[in-house]
Amino acid sequence: MSHAPTPPRPFRSHRAKAFAGTVRVPGDKSISHRALMFGALASGRTVITGLLEGEDVLNTAKVVEQLGSPARKVGDVWEVLGRGVGGLAQPAADLEFGNSGTGCRLMMGVVAGHDITVKMTGDASLSTRPMRRVLDPLKTMGVKVLDGRDTLPLSLRGSSRLIPIVYETPVPSAQVKSAVLLAGLAASGATTVVEKEATRDHTERMLRYFGAEISTERHGSKTAITVKGHAELAGQNVTVPGDPSSAAFVAAAAAIVPGADVTIAGVLVNETRTGFYTTLREMGCDVAFLNAREEGGEPIADIRVRQAKLTGVRVPPQRAPSMIDEYPVLACVAAYASGETRMEGLAELKVKESDRLAATVAGLVANGISARVDGDTMIVAGGSSVRGGGVVATHMDHRIAMAFLILGLGADAPVGIDDITFVATSFPTFQSLMTGLGGQFEAV
Repeated sequence: MSHAPTPPRPFRSHRAKAFAGTVRVPGDKSISHRALMFGALASGRTVITGLLEGEDVLNTAKVVEQLGSPARKVGDVWEVLGRGVGGLAQPAADLEFGNSGTGCRLMMGVVAGHDITVKMTGDASLSTRPMRRVLDPLKTMGVKVLDGRDTLPLSLRGSSRLIPIVYETPVPSAQVKSAVLLAGLAASGATTVVEKEATRDHTERMLRYFGAEISTERHGSKTAITVKGHAELAGQNVTVPGDPSSAAFVAAAAAIVPGADVTIAGVLVNETRTGFYTTLREMGCDVAFLNAREEGGEPIADIRVRQAKLTGVRVPPQRAPSMIDEYPVLACVAAYASGETRMEGLAELKVKESDRLAATVAGLVANGISARVDGDTMIVAGGSSVRGGGVVATHMDHRIAMAFLILGLGADAPVGIDDITFVATSFPTFQSLMTGLGGQFEAV
């Protein structure tokens, strides 16, 4: 079923006079996707509190329903009635993922262990993104790609007789790792993923929480994650913590608006996701993790950020997996730091919702900031003030849109974006939450 494209909604931000308060950002997107999928693969009822109700996650909920596992909101929580590993059903229609690479790639692993055929589709942006990195190991396990494509739309045929594999990921990718481990739940034996660099470990943590037998071992500089096949998962109660990638936009604004003092309550602080906050500290920003605790196998804290004089830094390539989604907004913060900020090892940014390296640099230059790409490195020369006044092409990318609205909160002249529509994919309350703290926005 086709839909008429939504007309673009140009927007802009103005310099904020103050920025302070305590807020709670929407639930973590990565954990929201996984809670729905793992609930579908579990036996019994999974109850999810704090699910992110952005478009990406709601598309995953619809797909779970299409596969025969009811997933719906009941009062303030979401309930998933699981069908068990191997128990999902043949869908009657295409599985539509909208803009969500995470939802699509992880779902490939979910459907892999079932004797069903699915056609996966997405929007124009998702249909350009690479899927081969996930499809290659799944094909080795026994999944068939029926139309020979490695971008959406594509059709997969799963198998109830998957072969367990040992797979070393060629590039750091939590999505590839997760897809293989999810397929491994249904395989006849142990499936192992070997990583050269650590990536987000939400899948391992949550699988363990749902009852899977999963182990992690270090072998020199590499990590091997092994899941036992023919797994039996049990429905659980899941509390989704605040998304650190969404919280990063609030923290970034607090880093650049004079006198800012903001606390973001109940945020996920898994060390595979906190590189942005480490970098803010290195730049001189006052960042504190308060009231640390654990919920559902994940570490949580309240993050307090206070504005301070910022200095440019080198961000090493090893940090990239822990903050890959935050580089556009970090580059906007770097515009306000004295000296040069070098962000290294960013090849992955070229294949996100847009080419985020090119889009970020273009947006900075349009607003009077010296920035360039050198290979896989983004270099921003910052200063005490940002001219602003430019209009940024977002390329249908929610994180580019939000990053440059943050840039405008400290700029001399308003900063515009060509379309705010896609912000709803990950942070539907962005405008109201930021305005409540003192952000200045307007439609153009």
